[in-house]
Amino acid sequence: MKALVYHGPKDVRIAEVPDAKIEKPTDVLVKITTTNICGSDLHMYEGRTNVEKGKVLGHENLGQVIETGKAVERIQVGDWVCLPFNISCGHCKNCERGLTGFCLTANPGTAGAAYGYAGMGPFSGGQAEFLRVPYGDFNCLRLPDDAVEKQNDYVMLSDIFPTGWHATELAGVKPGESVVIYGCGPVGLMAAYSAMIKGASKVMIVDRHPDRLALAESIGAITIDDSQESPVEKVLEITKGEGADRGCECVGYQCHDPAGHEVPNDTMNKLVQCVRPTGGLGVVGVFVPEDPGAKDKLAKEGKLAFDFGTFFQKGQFMGTGQANVKAYNRNLRNLIHKDRAKPSWIISHELALDEAPDAYKHFDCREEGWTKVILHPGAATGISAIKSAQVKRKPGKAG
Repeated sequence: MKALVYHGPKDVRIAEVPDAKIEKPTDVLVKITTTNICGSDLHMYEGRTNVEKGKVLGHENLGQVIETGKAVERIQVGDWVCLPFNISCGHCKNCERGLTGFCLTANPGTAGAAYGYAGMGPFSGGQAEFLRVPYGDFNCLRLPDDAVEKQNDYVMLSDIFPTGWHATELAGVKPGESVVIYGCGPVGLMAAYSAMIKGASKVMIVDRHPDRLALAESIGAITIDDSQESPVEKVLEITKGEGADRGCECVGYQCHDPAGHEVPNDTMNKLVQCVRPTGGLGVVGVFVPEDPGAKDKLAKEGKLAFDFGTFFQKGQFMGTGQANVKAYNRNLRNLIHKDRAKPSWIISHELALDEAPDAYKHFDCREEGWTKVILHPGAATGISAIKSAQVKRKPGKAG
């Protein structure tokens, strides 16, 4: 089959690899029709992880079931399914508690497994024509009869929509509250969207890319360009000195200051300053146990100079970690099905799988207009439906 394969830093290629196949009776085989490039894929692309050469990337996947293992009972051939990026068994101590992002069975020795990702097990990713889905009955989210026409929306259930929602859950967002979000990439935009669906009274989002800030403004967010003004001072001004009720970190360990210098603790410490006493912080930006590519000594060891004193003094609380996608994807699917949410509004580029290597380059450079890239295995190169940054994208109903 054709797949996107990692060959080294900034070197990904389309290649022929062995076909995905049923390996265990509980497996499901899916023909991938839509798969996304995630911002966290860029950590691997840039050589900032220990991902091995030859890995097929891609953890945001949707498609149609073409084969099932003998032990699969619920999922049937022909079903349209979206796959959580978490691979989980459904029966370990964490899965039973709904913490499927920290499955203890799928990737022995590590809490958590995923498709095509560094340190998350031997599983191939879905930026390919076919994908093997372990524990298929548990991991496949079956989609309604509008799956084909809305697959650009439903594919967001694999990661970024639930992850954005997870950020607001970790922070404890309630109706009527104010929220500040660091990062206006796809996850930050989904966190802002989620906060609005939940009824937040003010959603402030901090970034410095004009095209992304414009997208946030299109759904009613208050945008703060940290290259032009202090985000902390601006949030305090907007909230009349109190600070936001809740804060979300959607950037992670490779965050930069406005001058372009990598400062791993920048967003975390500013979040503490922006959020009011006793407020909540939700951290879903990726942080890693070690980062050999970091210039900062602490960051090399996966550590931050965190302003714990202010955090403690303000009595704030913090939730962290990857999203337990299955905790949210069914209900978020229902919002999409009933036209109450339309997360595809963040898509900027819709491309064939063959165009993925070039798309990685553009997305990694944060070039203007490259907000969210989705790939269609099976589509021919040259028939790309590219939406420019100037095209007005209509967000879904947040009611």
